[in-house]
Amino acid sequence: MHRRQLMMWFAAGTLPLPPLARAHHGWSSFDPSRPIYLEGRAVKVAWRNPHAEVELELDPDLKLPPDLARRPLPAQTAPVDGAQLLAKAVLPTRRDRVWTLELAPLTRLQAWKVPQIKPGDPLAMIGFTHPDEKGEPIARVEYLFYAGGTYGLRSSPA
Repeated sequence: MHRRQLMMWFAAGTLPLPPLARAHHGWSSFDPSRPIYLEGRAVKVAWRNPHAEVELELDPDLKLPPDLARRPLPAQTAPVDGAQLLAKAVLPTRRDRVWTLELAPLTRLQAWKVPQIKPGDPLAMIGFTHPDEKGEPIARVEYLFYAGGTYGLRSSPA
């Protein structure tokens, strides 16, 4: 870009700015009153802090497993009514094929001994999305069902 162009844009108040990176929005923006169930295959994985993320392609015939409310859940240091979450879980109403899953920070995933998820791996989760499912198809994972294990991601193992 030439200096003269920059000066004209600056004077007009229209200086082009680089696109902003997606900001970390924290977990308080998710609706904990309505747990959702998602299941599918990982298509993209970012195993990093501030938390791991997985892009999950949903199974085309997604449905709630009949045994979901009776699944055993691991004890964790935060008081979580896991049985109630499993019993209240619903499928999302939106029809997106790919969802972004926000997992826990790497230190917590290591404490749970969660194996690193790879693209193509099947997994399921109970978690929360934005109120009324508005915005991007993003879910914060509360319970992860992966590689034969069940992991409670809110806190460390008890």
